[in-house]
Amino acid sequence: MLPDSTVPASLLAVLAFLRGCFTTPAFTTFAALVTGLIAQTGRGTVTGMLTGAGLPRAWSHDRAHAFFSRASRNPDLLGISVSHLVGRQLIPTDAVLMVSVDDTLFKRRGKKVFGAACQHDGAATGPRGVGRGTCFVVLGLVVGLPFLARPVCLPVMARCGARSRS
Repeated sequence: MLPDSTVPASLLAVLAFLRGCFTTPAFTTFAALVTGLIAQTGRGTVTGMLTGAGLPRAWSHDRAHAFFSRASRNPDLLGISVSHLVGRQLIPTDAVLMVSVDDTLFKRRGKKVFGAACQHDGAATGPRGVGRGTCFVVLGLVVGLPFLARPVCLPVMARCGARSRS
């Protein structure tokens, strides 16, 4: 079980808004991974998150990987809950909400890569503009943060834009 001192109380209060999107064990893992993502100084990998949370010896790395592949959660409810949280905490009540949508091709090869296909790639070089990979559609909320001079886009939902192989 996650040591109580691993997740700061202030962060746990924010994450509590998202508790209903997960089962109890999945929420415990989620809170630890978010803490590790914030605290780690290296790349945002799953094992990096465990290291940032101070849990690499306390938890098997499979527990963290299983959260992303097998944990019971509702991604739509999570995205809506994060959107509400961002809207209530970071956007003034009289401000206009700006939503941004982007599709990004992650280049992937192999027979077993889900959703990999030849798809439009806006960053492709050459005349065809096509790349092979998995396309993700990401929805973000554009907000102004008090410590930055420019607005930033906070991604709140993502979906694999897998195309059928016909």
